[in-house]
Amino acid sequence: MKKRSKRYKEISKKIDAKKFYLLGEAVEIIKESPKTKFDETVNLTIQLGIDTSNQNMQVRGAVSLPKGIGKKVRILAIADGKEADEAKQEGADFVGGDELIEKIQKGWTDFDSVVTTPDMMKKLAKAGKVLGPRGLMPSPKTGTVANDLGKIVKEMKLGRVEFRNDKFGNLHLVVGKSSFSGSDLKDNIIALVKAVLKEKPHNSKGDYLNKVYMFTSMGPSIRLDVRQFADISKI
Repeated sequence: MKKRSKRYKEISKKIDAKKFYLLGEAVEIIKESPKTKFDETVNLTIQLGIDTSNQNMQVRGAVSLPKGIGKKVRILAIADGKEADEAKQEGADFVGGDELIEKIQKGWTDFDSVVTTPDMMKKLAKAGKVLGPRGLMPSPKTGTVANDLGKIVKEMKLGRVEFRNDKFGNLHLVVGKSSFSGSDLKDNIIALVKAVLKEKPHNSKGDYLNKVYMFTSMGPSIRLDVRQFADISKI
């Protein structure tokens, strides 16, 4: 059994494991919790009611969080010519073509996101075995394959987040930092949940949002009441 810190146990005492919390209540617990020596990341895990074996029920999308995520995102842009120049100008950390694709094929993945142009996708497909399992393969669905790379890179630097369900039907999402104000965390979470709801597969049956948990890097999880998201405009 994993040994829990004194701080973790202290926070756990404030959380009722049998209760389903409103978003405001969960945010308040996180804001009032004892701080660590570093600025913890605040996360959201959503368990979706989807059949992951059905390719038509995969949930994937992207959203620009209104308050950013408080984290530097390392962006790789696979492009050439004008698009490469614009991506670099907007802050892409790595920009290149064949030489970077070859580097990825050898196992290089020191970046958080990949963007590219439609004409480079065929070449980038060669690195699919490395990028795919890590959820790093760009896709038109998430807006990471486009001709306007400068605009995409700029949005990602400001707080654009991509999401994709894992093989168990879960989404793992970063919503900010523990230093964010309560209202900023709520704004980001509401924007994320709206984006996830928008991507609900048309053939999904029953409950789409099964379980939602909120937690910090070093803290216990707080289970949210999914019913509050039925009319998200009222939160």
